Amino acid sequence: MLSTADALATLLSAASPIAGTESLPTLEALNRVLSADVTSPLDVPPMNTSSMDGYAVRSADLAEGNRTLRVSQRIPAGHAPQPLEAGTVARIFTGATVPPGADAIVMQEQAEPSGDEVTILHSPQPGEWITAQGADIRSGSVILPAGTRLTPQALGLAASVGCASLEVRRRVKVAVFFTGDELTMPGEPLRPGAIYNSNRFTLRGLLEKLGCEVTDYGIVVDKLDATRATLRDAARAHDLILTCGGVSVGEEDHVKPAVEAEGRLSMWQIAMKPGKPLAFGAVRRDVAAAAQVQPAPAAGSAQPATRAETFFIGLPGNPVSAFATFLLFVRPFVLSMAGVRSVAPRSLSLRADFTQKKADRRNEFLRARVNEAGGLDLFPNQSSAVLTSTVWGDGLIDNPPNHAISAGDTVRFIPFSELLN
Repeated sequence: MLSTADALATLLSAASPIAGTESLPTLEALNRVLSADVTSPLDVPPMNTSSMDGYAVRSADLAEGNRTLRVSQRIPAGHAPQPLEAGTVARIFTGATVPPGADAIVMQEQAEPSGDEVTILHSPQPGEWITAQGADIRSGSVILPAGTRLTPQALGLAASVGCASLEVRRRVKVAVFFTGDELTMPGEPLRPGAIYNSNRFTLRGLLEKLGCEVTDYGIVVDKLDATRATLRDAARAHDLILTCGGVSVGEEDHVKPAVEAEGRLSMWQIAMKPGKPLAFGAVRRDVAAAAQVQPAPAAGSAQPATRAETFFIGLPGNPVSAFATFLLFVRPFVLSMAGVRSVAPRSLSLRADFTQKKADRRNEFLRARVNEAGGLDLFPNQSSAVLTSTVWGDGLIDNPPNHAISAGDTVRFIPFSELLN
């Protein structure tokens, strides 16, 4: 069995960014991945602005001892000011352009207005309460590099330099299906021996959260021919095929032999708990058929490359195993295909407020949550079938092989907030 580090390295070494880009309105580009740098065409702010409501002054005028000055103009935000007359001040508001000639802002709390005059009670330093032109962004600077996954604040940053549209990579196309004659969909009668297919809801939700274009083939019967036929069909128009269940070695586990018949397996079984039977490989693609189903590229975008095969990842069927292996392996693989530069989740070093004396020979990923004291509590049942733990928990403890945990030990904790975005 491969270590988790070696398994992840194997996947990421195969994942190159997909071809094909499109231009989207900035308002519609949330969670998409930039295919080109965003360079600012202007300074932000584009002029010197006031960061307070108050009075724009010449500090030299106040240094001469005259503290009561005439208010020569009023400058709301969005209005162009006149040059400031010597020996006068300008009433100014937050965000407004500082008039030429003024070199400081005096807060309104430090002034006493009377009619068209104001007495200044403070001696400002040059530059006080002025946000200088270009203080945030300089014209010509790269504000968002290619490979950035666009968050709400990134969209706001792009908008702040006037970008009405953004060049992004196309969505990763993922086909997903589930195997197991025991699986039943919610809303259907639960016959003897059957279980509801929770994995379909979890994995589709995770894929959609990553921004994938998902084709759901549903539940495929536990037959080799049916599994092979679904793989062939899914390979035609997708970048990745994701399956759940059927990757172990039982007589009814048909996914592994089906992939070997229709393509290749590069990896199978990882030394992790939960989630040992994780498979990675590729399914041969009918190149001519794949070319026919590719959408026409948008104007100015690159033509999507037609590979001879479609990547394949097979997840185990136990709900927690499927959830954990998706977060740790499928997520970084998909993000890498989408062109994201940094796919590693950030982790925290936190105190374990529990004891786990029994060490496992595999790399364990334990469901835990942060308590009010800032330590970690462990979900009492770490079975791979207990989906409750994934809702109760705040993240996963990455516990090395053969490592027992005592209360007070520092452990590596990966928050779900890092893994579910």
